[in-house]
Amino acid sequence: MVKKIFEKFRKEAELDDFVISNSIVLPGESTLIKLRVGRLPSGTRITIDAHVFRGKEEGPTVLILGGIHGDEINGIEIIRRCLEEEVFDHISKGTIIAIPIVNIFGFINFSRAVPDGKDVNRSFPGSLNGSLASRVARNLTKKVLPMVDFIIDLHTGGASRYNFPQIRYSKADPLAKELGRQFGAPFLIQKPFISKSLRKVAHEMNIPTIVYEAGESIRFDGFAIELGVRGIKRILNNAQMIASYEEAIVDHILHVTKTSWIRAPYSGLFIWAKSSGQKVTKDEPIGFIKDPQGLKSVTITSTKSGYIIGHNNASVVNQGDALYHLAYEQEEIT
Repeated sequence: MVKKIFEKFRKEAELDDFVISNSIVLPGESTLIKLRVGRLPSGTRITIDAHVFRGKEEGPTVLILGGIHGDEINGIEIIRRCLEEEVFDHISKGTIIAIPIVNIFGFINFSRAVPDGKDVNRSFPGSLNGSLASRVARNLTKKVLPMVDFIIDLHTGGASRYNFPQIRYSKADPLAKELGRQFGAPFLIQKPFISKSLRKVAHEMNIPTIVYEAGESIRFDGFAIELGVRGIKRILNNAQMIASYEEAIVDHILHVTKTSWIRAPYSGLFIWAKSSGQKVTKDEPIGFIKDPQGLKSVTITSTKSGYIIGHNNASVVNQGDALYHLAYEQEEIT
């Protein structure tokens, strides 16, 4: 199955004119390309840095990107480590396009979105006449995606929510499921496409895409980062793009087909008794909501038997807030 995925790719290595934003990258070369996406009111240009590495032999083109949401820094660190450790430097075939930070404005302002509050990952395929989020999305859609065979998109939980390391893919994208299995995160989760997301637009362009969700925004998580680096190495190794890697296959991955959120029935102080990655049974106590005055305590119980794949780290919650993300239909795969 591994070979089957990579037998059909855009034969870019047969062409010398591998061009991104008017920059030509020849086989065996590597370069940094700056994609211009807009200006701040001060006149400062906003550019996206794309590191391009080409092997001398033909092969698939992979896009690895982080920071579509500017406050989700684990993905940025994963790519930075790959660059620092020269994971991509000795590519033998195909092409790697690595973009550590897509949403530059969000990154420097500790923000998920861009100045007008729009979400880049809800703005695809974008427009060059639209908002900054739309312009960023359009530049990726027109200048980068046409060259790409598959995508690894790196994310974390939003706000104060922590995601246990997991790969998300769509049921409509079976090649992405296999890529997710190769990545080797503890959970492989079937999730539908989100309207105007990168993953949905990539699917419409026949580009398999996996989303790695791990950790929490604004915070580094060493466990999530290390698993992310290893997952990227496994996929590149299986595609025969980089030298042999010792962990080519991972056992005991849980494939999840259904998830649901457990929400706060009351407002108050949230104290969790179970955290992400743990197995739970139906009606088992997993947390508490306490009245600040010490007059009331509400026990949060699991609505189903399964695994906690995400939890809220907020100390104060409102009624209806998401507390636990529960995976309740799963099977072990290898």
